[in-house]
Amino acid sequence: MSGIVGIAQSGKSNEVEKMLDKIAHRGPAGREVVELDSATFGIVYTKIQKVSADNIKKEKTVRDAASDGHCAQAQLTDKGLVLQRDELGVAPLYYGQTDDGALCFASEVKALLGLAKNIKQLPAGHRYDGQKLEQFFKLEKKPLLKDSPEVIAKELRKRIDASVKKRISNSEICGSWLSGGLDSSTLVALARPYVKTLHTFAAGMKGAPDLDHAKEVADFIKSDHHEVVVTLEDMLAALPEAIYNLESFDALLIRSSVNNYLVAKKASEYVPEVFSGESGDELFAGYSYLKDMKLEELPDELIDITNRLQNTAFQRVDRSASGNGTVAHVALADPAVIDYALRIPIEYKLRDGEEKWILRRAIDPSLPARALKRPKAKFWEGSGVQEILSVYAEKKISDADFKKERNLSNGWVINTKEELMYYRIFKESFGELEDLSWMGRTKGAPKS
Repeated sequence: MSGIVGIAQSGKSNEVEKMLDKIAHRGPAGREVVELDSATFGIVYTKIQKVSADNIKKEKTVRDAASDGHCAQAQLTDKGLVLQRDELGVAPLYYGQTDDGALCFASEVKALLGLAKNIKQLPAGHRYDGQKLEQFFKLEKKPLLKDSPEVIAKELRKRIDASVKKRISNSEICGSWLSGGLDSSTLVALARPYVKTLHTFAAGMKGAPDLDHAKEVADFIKSDHHEVVVTLEDMLAALPEAIYNLESFDALLIRSSVNNYLVAKKASEYVPEVFSGESGDELFAGYSYLKDMKLEELPDELIDITNRLQNTAFQRVDRSASGNGTVAHVALADPAVIDYALRIPIEYKLRDGEEKWILRRAIDPSLPARALKRPKAKFWEGSGVQEILSVYAEKKISDADFKKERNLSNGWVINTKEELMYYRIFKESFGELEDLSWMGRTKGAPKS
């Protein structure tokens, strides 16, 4: 994704250039700094997002537009600077105030540190003008469809297919991260007819389930497939870079991101953009714990976990891709797909103990039978990470050190030794920050 920064003052080119230096990884193709009447904007961009830089002066807007419906932007209006973030928070955006009270913003927090105070994350589906935070989109339950499962499955496939097709910027070549799970497999199956050369990328430890399942799907759709077989040493070596890009020490987020970051690095050697299957589990009831809930509780739970994507899976996808100068498309989170998914009856999402039942119906027969039947495996489980990092941390950090270091100065409490291991790396990059209100933490994260 592109990286955008700015200050609601003119004549701030030097400051904006320094901000861009900190997120230059987000835009290897070029950068632009534009001074307007009462604001200074900056952008670093990928090749396929150059149009965002070209339109700054004309539209008085700087924009990180991953694809249709997935955008964070800052616009200078007659009433001042207005920040806006897409409906689910696929594209990141943070803001704060300079010492003299000017509103400033950036795609990543690191560009604001040392310049801004009271740094906050702009919530998904919100806009902010420096005074008023306004919600323009709310994820909520909708009237349910009365159609048959066959009709619903056909329309769902049509909408996902349209989402995939419009996000392919070059019909000659494209890529996808592929775990071999239902969501990423659905996207590669639908993308394949629209791309001459489709590269797929899977990561995992030797013998990891994802590697086996991904290869089967890749062979079935005839993609150019690449594997990244990682070791514990590879993951430990990647942690500082991954955590710096993620700007988080949340244990489950880091655990699921480290191999994602490594596979994103491999993908960047071949393609400028990739698909990723996030939001399928949240929209279509993919997690195993949902089976233990009452059916009537599920719609609210799905909305809750979908709203949390901005701090979890979407953040992982954005930072893994952007940290390696590529663009990631989460096609299942297309506005038209989301709208339709919210109207699908819950009994078609979780049916007879089978999660994402309607999505499986929608993509059949475009996938091999084993991929269609594969149950949900979290990224860190399917890639073979399991508890390996947690076990390593348990051995490396003593009980005494954990007790001494787990209470942070801002009042937060470190949950586990694994999280403390990540926090130590985080602190090396960012220092001991008093305010971490902009950082999300995974719902239901394990505690010691």
